Amino acid sequence: MNLTRHWLIGLLLVAVVGSAVSVVYSKYLSRRHFVGLQALQAEKERLGVEWGRLQLEESTLATHSEIEKQARDRLLMHLPGVNEVVVIRR
Repeated sequence: MNLTRHWLIGLLLVAVVGSAVSVVYSKYLSRRHFVGLQALQAEKERLGVEWGRLQLEESTLATHSEIEKQARDRLLMHLPGVNEVVVIRR
């Protein structure tokens, strides 16, 4: 009876220690995942700000005046003069 009681107490002690270790490990994993989640949310926020900036830049570059300016400056295009216009008739 005494030996069985010692085995039972030992088994309960191992179960309690095992349970305590698993609780600590679970809490550790929870905190680690929470930190990862916060990092991903910060990255999402940063990418959202950058996306908004890029959309604003795209809308600015797509205006008629900007396209005409780029055509004149970079492509050396100009409005044709009267002598450069050819009319084709059937």
